Amino acid sequence: MSDKGTCHLCVFVHGLWGNPSHLERVVLALKEAYPDEPLEFLVAEKNIGNSTYDGIEVGAERVTQEIEDYIKKLKDEGKKVDKLSITGYSLGGLVGRYVIGLLYSRGVFDEVKPYNFTTFATPHLGVRAPLAGWANDIWNNIGGKTLSTTGLQLFTVDKFRDTDRPLLAVMADPNSIFVRGLSEFKRRTLYANIVNDRAVPWYTAYITRTDPFVDLDAININYVPGYENVILDSNSLATKKTEQLTYLQSAYNTGANIVSKAPLYLLFGAVIPIGGMAYMVNSGIQNFRSAARIKLHEEGKLFESYRMPLLLEGASRSSDLAIESMNGSEPEEYLADGHGGVQTESIKKSEKGSAETDAETEDAKSEFPTLALTDDQFYMIENLDRLGIDKYAVHIQKASHSHAAIVVRTTRAAFTEGKIVFRHWTERFKL
Repeated sequence: MSDKGTCHLCVFVHGLWGNPSHLERVVLALKEAYPDEPLEFLVAEKNIGNSTYDGIEVGAERVTQEIEDYIKKLKDEGKKVDKLSITGYSLGGLVGRYVIGLLYSRGVFDEVKPYNFTTFATPHLGVRAPLAGWANDIWNNIGGKTLSTTGLQLFTVDKFRDTDRPLLAVMADPNSIFVRGLSEFKRRTLYANIVNDRAVPWYTAYITRTDPFVDLDAININYVPGYENVILDSNSLATKKTEQLTYLQSAYNTGANIVSKAPLYLLFGAVIPIGGMAYMVNSGIQNFRSAARIKLHEEGKLFESYRMPLLLEGASRSSDLAIESMNGSEPEEYLADGHGGVQTESIKKSEKGSAETDAETEDAKSEFPTLALTDDQFYMIENLDRLGIDKYAVHIQKASHSHAAIVVRTTRAAFTEGKIVFRHWTERFKL
């Protein structure tokens, strides 16, 4: 319980193309779990809709200003914020991590203690499809071009400011303000969908180099008791089945899967040719508008104070990876034994750090093959795992759109399993 006159500020950040309504039920879950606690709620609203095209850092600067303004507002009302928690959904988790770096570097954590940082279905490693060879060069060469600055950053084709590195790699640097700030939180938690998340694949939401859930019929999933087969056991997510399916069983399962998804395939077949063209036209328009917004943002004096050194103690690492990539519907590919990450012309063998070695060590222990990730992504996994993030895998079974269901984005009956995720989260929320 907080001292009289103090409060715990809980900030929520939505995702790409999102708005505050997407997080209504997340906020409500926390309110209902702790009705007698002095919690204050701020759902960021200065970075909605197409404004999310403008880059992770621009969105984070907007949200940071909202947080600081809200803290001042509460102070004027006689309430002192002494604790801060941040929850990010999808892209909002990356924006939240950048916000944490800014708050840390501005000394906010000297007065306000960081408590909980949570992400739901956040692409911590970006959104490139795990592909190798020519498929990587072609398939992953498109996505970043369609979402303005944010797209470049999500597909890790950007070189952020003077670092000569993708922003997501900088944000995982142990000498960065982002990692230093995140390390001060009492609890760091993520929730990741194991299947049917077409926006944020399993590997990037869970910060992992393997995907055990490609074929659910081939594994035994281990669930945590008491959560209706929605939350998996973090100590042992799944194991391969020892018995093999017969040819008839395999054929039946494949056929049943196709039949169950036939309406979706028909819809895609009818909509994609038209929708794809409309999407590309709209992307061009939004890229132009985003560039104009970014220019105004950069010219404004309001955000100058948020531009500060990102790396501490003079640390730098040049010539890191830049992969042009796209999060498509292509099947995942894997690396051969004794692998390195997917290569680009910007990486040299002599520049590889311990991330690759650690990846190979972990791979030797895993039942499942290593995805065709880049060296930058292995680097992110290594450093983010060192922070001690509590990871929880989520199996949404009633809805085919698990990305929306995990935060109960609407009141659809099929999204009710998201409420089980909320219960698991609120029970572990530090007050």
